[in-house]
Amino acid sequence: MNEDFVRVVIIGTSWGGLDALDRLLSKLPVNFLMPILIVQHRHRLSDNHLNIFLDKRCALHVKEAQDKEKIIPATVYIAPANYHLLVERDFSLSLSAEAPINYSRPSIDLLFETAAEAFHEKTIGIVLTGANSDGAQGMKLIKEYGGFTMVQLPETAEAPAMPKAVIELVDVDFIATIDDIAQSLIELNTGTTIFKSKTKSP
Repeated sequence: MNEDFVRVVIIGTSWGGLDALDRLLSKLPVNFLMPILIVQHRHRLSDNHLNIFLDKRCALHVKEAQDKEKIIPATVYIAPANYHLLVERDFSLSLSAEAPINYSRPSIDLLFETAAEAFHEKTIGIVLTGANSDGAQGMKLIKEYGGFTMVQLPETAEAPAMPKAVIELVDVDFIATIDDIAQSLIELNTGTTIFKSKTKSP
């Protein structure tokens, strides 16, 4: 495990994700050290407007993920349009143009699964608003490795299908509004709260 940080935050979202990410990331302080990796479903020809917009709105540095770059603290990485984002065992990132998974590229499931395999119980998985079920299987693996799982309260999501799919499949540790999820991350970052998964690592 990389000694520069003790946890990594993985976020998946789809329909309504821009507003949800804006609300969540803008609440995190500049001393938030845990790296954040994000898959936001968007059109395959989308430009880099998403990370530019969020970078201006957030205290943390928000950037588009690059192939083979090392994950570093206090940085937000967003999967480029039309590329899968994966985490390698050496805690670097990789991009793939392989076929879509469940009609999605980038795939939330793929990011979640590779992050769980690299970071094990140090993974914090978060699923926000979305109109499909991408992320549910990946969240299941995060849970199996003993990571901590968070889901946006479906009633507060612009598109509740994605959070509901996770809740139906996984015994989620924390179901809350975006504001409460942000506050929980801040407390985790400062060490004032210790969350424990409801299941043990395999």
